[in-house]
Amino acid sequence: MKNILKIELSGERKFGLDILRMVAILCVIVEHGGIFFPENLKKINDLFVFDGVSIFFVLSGFLIGGILIKLLEKNQIDRRLLMDFWIRRWFRTLPNYFLVLFVLIILQVLFTESSHFISPGTSVYKYFIFSQNLFSEHPWFFPEAWSLCIEEWFYLLIPFFIFLLITLVKLPPRISVLATALIVLCSVTVFRFIRYESITVSNYNDWDNLFRKQVFTRLDSLMYGLIGAYINFYFPKKWLKRKLPLLVAGITLFISAKYLIPNFTRVNSLYNCVFSFSIVSTATLCLLPFLSDLKSGRGFIYKSITYISLISYSMYLLNYAVIQWWILDNIPWTSFMDSAGLIIFTRYVLYWVLVIVMSILLYKYFEIPMTRLRDNTKIKKTMMAGALG
Repeated sequence: MKNILKIELSGERKFGLDILRMVAILCVIVEHGGIFFPENLKKINDLFVFDGVSIFFVLSGFLIGGILIKLLEKNQIDRRLLMDFWIRRWFRTLPNYFLVLFVLIILQVLFTESSHFISPGTSVYKYFIFSQNLFSEHPWFFPEAWSLCIEEWFYLLIPFFIFLLITLVKLPPRISVLATALIVLCSVTVFRFIRYESITVSNYNDWDNLFRKQVFTRLDSLMYGLIGAYINFYFPKKWLKRKLPLLVAGITLFISAKYLIPNFTRVNSLYNCVFSFSIVSTATLCLLPFLSDLKSGRGFIYKSITYISLISYSMYLLNYAVIQWWILDNIPWTSFMDSAGLIIFTRYVLYWVLVIVMSILLYKYFEIPMTRLRDNTKIKKTMMAGALG
């Protein structure tokens, strides 16, 4: 059993970024796990939860932006370069996503009386082209997919816009990257403001569905990471010069956004609907200089953090719809347990065990083979050695 769950750890990873990725996924898992608790315990649980998905967005923008900048600066700009970038990104993200999507569709069709999500109103095809929450509320089916849509549209649109500025407007990559990031960041913020002025937000669900979980209200979060990648690549000394003060500033922003500002704002306020996402993204960006320079660690804590970081994508895909809805919610707990407290405890512990074990299995026996398949294709031969890492 030990060998089945064992994952080989690479010494080439940046430990600081693994820390941030681990914090992000644990915030998501803890938040989703709060559903098992009664309301009073859930409030305590939520005190320890920060916006893990926004952290993921900025981190993705930083990592993918760094890859893209290196490609643009080290290789000749042509259509093949852009296509190769897309294929490599899709090989990394789509196999796991489509596997879980197919599993959920099969379960829905086989074990429920209604398969209304396949009807025209909530067509399942939208999940295959990531269009289910472009400008509208994300459907109830496969709820985790809302953030993946934002990531995939980032992978598709941002390199394309940069490519257009380089090839048509004849701007150098250095200017094209920064211009794209700033234009998208400002445009999305303005779009949120226009939406805020034109609709009524009555409660948390309105805010969550109309502002937090739509592609064109959240695409700016990844731009903060792209700006970080830009500074890191073109101004590496300045990137690291004030890493400690920025780390303190980032932590302060996180604490303020979590515990202080909510005491003075309502869910339908201008801050919550327009600027709260910007604050969390800025806070994450401030952490990146320090964490990106923290390259290695050692011991049990280092291994645990790296382990969680490696399986974080699988954890995100599996924890909610698959494990909570289809496994834990279908166990007849009251048939063999009388104590409500014991049921809560057992469900919560089993939730964590299943998330960890199933994510390791998905990562080791599906995600890694798919990544190796990607690296064995002809795409690898077209890239500069080490450009994609």
